[in-house]
Amino acid sequence: MESRMKSKSLKRYVFAIILISVLKTSSCVTHYSIPEELDVGFIVANFANDLGLDVETLSRRKIRLDTIANKKYLDISKETGELFIVERIDREHICTTKAAAACVLKLDATIENPVRMFNIELEILDINDNAPHFRRDTMHLDISESTPVGERFSLNNAVDPDIGVNSIKTYYLSESDHFSIEIQTGRDGSKFTDLILTKALDREEQAIHNLILTAVDGGVPARSGTASIIVRVLDTNDNAPQFDEDSYTINLTENAPTGSLVVKLNATDKDEGSNSDILYSYSLYTSEKTQQTFSLNPDNGEIRVKEMINYEDFRIYDMEIIATDKGSNSLSGKCKVKILITDMNDNHPEISIKSFTSPVKEDIAVNTVIAVVSVSDKDSGENGQVDIHISDDLPFALKESSDNYYELLVSEPLDRENVPEYDITITVTDRGNPPLSDNETITLELLDINDNVPQFPQTFYTIPVMENNAPGALLSSLTAIDPDLHENQYLVYFIIEKEIVNTSMSMLFSINPENGNLYALKTFDYEIEKEFLFHIEARDSGVPPLSSNVTVHIIIMDQNDNTPLIVSPWRAHGSVVEEKIPRSTDKGTLIAKVIAIDSDSVHNSRITYQFLHNTDATLFSLDQYNGEIRTMRMFSYRDSRHQQLVVIAKDNGEPALSATVTIKLSTVETALKTYADMTEVPLGYDIFSDLNLYLVIGLGSVSFLLLITILVTIVLKCQKTKPSKAAPPCRNSVISERNSTIADSTLVSNDAYWYSLFLAETRKGKLVVRQPVPKGARYVVSSLPRSTGLTETSDSAASTLQVK
Repeated sequence: MESRMKSKSLKRYVFAIILISVLKTSSCVTHYSIPEELDVGFIVANFANDLGLDVETLSRRKIRLDTIANKKYLDISKETGELFIVERIDREHICTTKAAAACVLKLDATIENPVRMFNIELEILDINDNAPHFRRDTMHLDISESTPVGERFSLNNAVDPDIGVNSIKTYYLSESDHFSIEIQTGRDGSKFTDLILTKALDREEQAIHNLILTAVDGGVPARSGTASIIVRVLDTNDNAPQFDEDSYTINLTENAPTGSLVVKLNATDKDEGSNSDILYSYSLYTSEKTQQTFSLNPDNGEIRVKEMINYEDFRIYDMEIIATDKGSNSLSGKCKVKILITDMNDNHPEISIKSFTSPVKEDIAVNTVIAVVSVSDKDSGENGQVDIHISDDLPFALKESSDNYYELLVSEPLDRENVPEYDITITVTDRGNPPLSDNETITLELLDINDNVPQFPQTFYTIPVMENNAPGALLSSLTAIDPDLHENQYLVYFIIEKEIVNTSMSMLFSINPENGNLYALKTFDYEIEKEFLFHIEARDSGVPPLSSNVTVHIIIMDQNDNTPLIVSPWRAHGSVVEEKIPRSTDKGTLIAKVIAIDSDSVHNSRITYQFLHNTDATLFSLDQYNGEIRTMRMFSYRDSRHQQLVVIAKDNGEPALSATVTIKLSTVETALKTYADMTEVPLGYDIFSDLNLYLVIGLGSVSFLLLITILVTIVLKCQKTKPSKAAPPCRNSVISERNSTIADSTLVSNDAYWYSLFLAETRKGKLVVRQPVPKGARYVVSSLPRSTGLTETSDSAASTLQVK
């Protein structure tokens, strides 16, 4: 349908052209105009009619058309005289140039008989049968990214063989933010275009721009042709290298091995080629210490540990890394790297003694500061937190005074005598895992003060001293102990003065003031002095001095140095006692009682009695303990009238001492005066005192001064004590006189009474002695305590019973 309509319109167009041409027949040239690209066989015009030729003669007259360049586009029908197309006519092929205003084929038509020649001009009218096209389908442009905006770039223009309105009318550029086109018209009317940079290029943003340039002709319908424009943006070093991050914070454990990788930095450069090759380096703001500790690879940006890292030296390493490209005008970028060293518990805590006072006095007050210590740990966090302590057994305490400073205080009273010095170990332990610790030992020496009284091992000393000791004999060593030191320990001993019977204690004893050795200055007699009680003081040399004393009890130990003294029966002269007894004496009758006394101690004074000689062993018996002589049977006529008995009184000493008495007994037939006529009365101490006096004089071992004292004492007592008229005026003597005419019965009864009295008084601790008065009418009996020393004289008056 569309081709038919196109053919009809084309015929109308051809007819119009032919009609116009026919109207111009007045010229010599027949002019025809036809559009190009008509179909073969298309009748252009009736040439015969137009020239007034007879159609019927055309064949005979051999009408013909010349060929053009060996091509015959048109021909004339000999039958009809019509001019028709025999080959497709392409105006652009025939008229290769567009300079001519019209494309005209000049043909010569020849006819014979007669020969005539007709000039035909066939104008080929252009139709829009060619689309614009570019000589190159793809145009490549290299444009630097630094090209300024407005720069023009010539493009290959499109060509369109058509002319006139069918030729290129305009160009179109595909949408682009960076480029536009500007259409130019040449002198020949051709259209060409320039590519204009409207926005700066950035290779890093878009390295290649693909554009489509379209050329459109003015035909109806319009035809177009396209070409690709590939714009390659050439790189310039306009981009500085950039790191992935502006700053890096890296945690690194201290003591990391040398060579270990810390971080690998990465910088990129959007440029290309050498403009994107990067070198890494430290900036001038990076310290030398940091550069010594870490190495930087300039090619790949690796930071590695170069030397040992110690948290306590540096905790933070700051560095600035520069990345520089290798462009002609090199650009650089930088980043900051902060390396935080993580602490490990690799440092032992440390103790520093800032001040220490030693020695100190032992009486130093509680809560007194004796030392100041500081603790530190180069580690951080819990690794650097420390705990400090000392032994709980020590009398000291730690008190925190300020950060990491502690005071060592005295927490309890000190006593040098118990502990003279203290080794104080201060231990500090951190809280790391595992914990580390350290310790420091300080020695505190205590100075002595005089705070201890000298102490004797005992509070009471009983020292036995054997009588008859040598003067100057060492009795004992009384050593006190003072735990103080130096002068506070130096002791001086002395006897606290005390008088005994007008005698100073220093005259009896002496003590070495340096070592406390106690000496006797005289010879002691147990029978005179049995004990001494005094005090010894030990005093130190401190300021003020301290002292203590001890009680010393000297006990004189008895020696068997006194011979028993027979006090009954009484012997007036010599050692023979004569007694008369009735011959009719019964068996078991008490004949006599031997009484001996011994001034030695109880052990040595224990006396036993034995017969040393007995005329008739069957007649008399002797009690070895009480000295009683009794008849074992009655007298017979065969028995001698005179009997002699020798009795020995022996003490219990070692060796034993003894005394003897000889008793001569005479038997009589007459009765004797009974003992009832004799009265036995216990007296005071006068008789015993005289006896002691005799013993003292007898021994001769008492000093002259003591003897005078005793004598004066006896005289005074004799003056104070006035005995009964029948008693002796001064001295009591042991006398036994008996009337030979006393009856047997009286003798027995008197002796029994006297003996019972003797036993009673003896149980009371007294000695009983019977003595007659001078007239012989009565007896005086004296009793005195056994414990009384022989040198002591009782001040009490003798009690006297007189019996007539």
